[in-house]
Amino acid sequence: MQMEPPRDRLVRPLMAPSARRDRLLGVVLLLCAIAVIQLGASIAKTLFAQIGASGTVTLRLLLATALLWMIQRPWRTAVPRSAWPLLLAYGTALGLMNLLFYLSLRTVPVGLAVALEFSGPLTLTLAATRRLKDLPWLLLALAGLAVLLPVRGVASVDPLGSACALGAGACWAAYMITGRRLGGLLGKHAAAWGMPMALLWVLPFGCATAGWQMLQPSVLPTALAVAILSSAIPYPLEMAAMQRLPTRMFGVLLSLDPVMAALADWMVLGEALAPLQLAAIAAIMLASAGSTRD
Repeated sequence: MQMEPPRDRLVRPLMAPSARRDRLLGVVLLLCAIAVIQLGASIAKTLFAQIGASGTVTLRLLLATALLWMIQRPWRTAVPRSAWPLLLAYGTALGLMNLLFYLSLRTVPVGLAVALEFSGPLTLTLAATRRLKDLPWLLLALAGLAVLLPVRGVASVDPLGSACALGAGACWAAYMITGRRLGGLLGKHAAAWGMPMALLWVLPFGCATAGWQMLQPSVLPTALAVAILSSAIPYPLEMAAMQRLPTRMFGVLLSLDPVMAALADWMVLGEALAPLQLAAIAAIMLASAGSTRD
């Protein structure tokens, strides 16, 4: 007598194509977000001479918030009372991540700053597993970071700028944790609600250092481009990708951030990286990819 195949084997082929399409969409969304956000970071650095790093990030978040609220109109969907603490945590992580990262760009090339910042997501990915086979990947990531950090005889990177980039990495990890949970509660409006919270954290710094100079006519066109590329487009895309991709796959794709940053850095600013620094970035990327393999 021939036995019937288990029901899950009958159902799985019917569900798989839809799941694959959804995951593929998540991959495309995240890759687009990575590309535009790194291009925006390189363009943003051209504004530092006029309004400084704090002024640049403040103006960027201000314009991006206005754009998202005009396009998405998130006020039409009420935020549940239970979601406000999570929203505050998400906005805090988002604001401090951007502020610290831009402060690091004053003295650290974009590609190196992103590589140091990537230590946050990498640590989060490795902390999520207790497998012994992940230890070599952790050691490889630490070796790459050691090359990028200002250790005498290894690399000449500004200590304060490096510390800001590492702090931005810690905030990036918090942004990933809170963003995934907030996206499940607020859906596509999560980023739009989080942006004003982030703006509240950076606004005092921008006003103190740049003041009314942020509203110069010569600054606004470039600032608007940065706001679109670095916030208005990528944050909703990342939020949508978070809901479609497993954490481990999300971490693998984020390892492309340093590559995109170095490429944008070279194209926009003409800042070249030394071979040893490129090797360090490659080590961090390899560690991320290896740590997220099954």
